Amino acid sequence: MSFAATSSFARASSLAQRAARNHMRRRVRVGAAAAPAELSTAGSSPAAVGKPTFQLLNGWFCPFGHRATLALEHHAERVEYEWVEALGWEQRADVNNVTGTGKEWWYHWKSPQLVRVNPSALVPTLVPIDPNTNEADESRPVYESLVTVDFVDAISGATGMDRLVPEDPYEAARMRVWADKLNKECCSPYYGVLVRKEDDERREHFDKLISGLKAFSRELEKTSGPVLLADGQLSSADLALVPWAYRYYVFEHYRGADYVIPENDPELAAYHEWYHHVMALPSVARTLPDKDRYLEHIGKYADSSARSKVANAVRRGVAAHDLDDEKDEY
Repeated sequence: MSFAATSSFARASSLAQRAARNHMRRRVRVGAAAAPAELSTAGSSPAAVGKPTFQLLNGWFCPFGHRATLALEHHAERVEYEWVEALGWEQRADVNNVTGTGKEWWYHWKSPQLVRVNPSALVPTLVPIDPNTNEADESRPVYESLVTVDFVDAISGATGMDRLVPEDPYEAARMRVWADKLNKECCSPYYGVLVRKEDDERREHFDKLISGLKAFSRELEKTSGPVLLADGQLSSADLALVPWAYRYYVFEHYRGADYVIPENDPELAAYHEWYHHVMALPSVARTLPDKDRYLEHIGKYADSSARSKVANAVRRGVAAHDLDDEKDEY
């Protein structure tokens, strides 16, 4: 693999090592750049007695994968997991000028296990560990980021205020509606700001994102705050937005001061209160990637040289959430 891929895995390894030091209850297994095949052949960690246990096939840089990590960390006392770094970036020549940048592009390396268990080969993907054999049961994978959040919450056995999907069916329905709304209006436009080349196109996506955040702020004001559910109960909808809200800082670096989320807009006051609250939660704070490392990584999207299904979808003019496995394959 190239130096770029090696660097990505080294950064992932550093992140995983810090996680392991903070959470000795889990083993974290990260793909080594020199031998990526180890990801699918290394032994699984023993399933914890009485606790659901999973392999989490993930990528340290991926905000979609971050959602699953957030749910698992929220339920860390109820669900065990082993992190498996399943994505990497490899630099290759853009011989067909697919990206239109005239530059080299970056290519996803995907672990063989991820390709086997997920038809789209996307992260996050959860693979259960059979408690009887302590082996990964690849016949029962769970994937799609919003689905993994709901699944982890359900299998955790949590009750009351610890639930991410509330027990009240009406509130549960409201959270699912808002998770989908935030995904479309506040997460997908992030890629349009970065991948699209014309400033008017970038601005269109940024304005849509701000409009989505203002709608979110209005919804936050309907309860006691600072999150969507009453009495500070963290929800699946909150976790849907956290990875992207944390990453909005990259706009200023790559697109300038006009693309900073306004701090003094009263229509965004509830959003900013929410942001500072959730980012300080221990279960959230320990999942956040290093800002400098992520800033370097996302440069592949900012110069439109990234080749991924999300980048390809946005490049051909559709929203990130409307990616097509066939049309956007690379």
